[in-house]
Amino acid sequence: MSQPTHTRIRMFNTKDTYPNQTLDNDLCQAVRAGNTVYVRGQVGTDFDGKLVGLGDPRAQAEQAMKNVKQLLEEAGSDLSHIVKTTTFLTDVRYREPVYQEVGKWLKGVFPISTGLVVVALGQPTWLMEIDVIAVIPDGWTPAQA
Repeated sequence: MSQPTHTRIRMFNTKDTYPNQTLDNDLCQAVRAGNTVYVRGQVGTDFDGKLVGLGDPRAQAEQAMKNVKQLLEEAGSDLSHIVKTTTFLTDVRYREPVYQEVGKWLKGVFPISTGLVVVALGQPTWLMEIDVIAVIPDGWTPAQA
């Protein structure tokens, strides 16, 4: 197998993550390629697999953004580097609460944004999903906690 061109963040296999489905795919929560970070679709499920906000699209958006923030930080980035978001909703009526929540996390960032209403997501309890792309500025270093 050739050497990867990117850094893998939180690798997982779908057979472990989705035991209710017959899958066997090696994936990552995020990857960093050069100064670009790609974060896979995040939902209202925390990294322990617990759904937050059953039936509540705003609460699911809040958990999804917590995940996005953590993944970007693990990749050496932060929310201010987001250049694009793609948001998937299972009902157009979820747009306002989801976008209000996401907007709190991205105040002053000004990414481009695509929003889609879809028939369903990967699990029936998921009401929204968001993926992001971030570009880390040259010479940027994370703030020390």
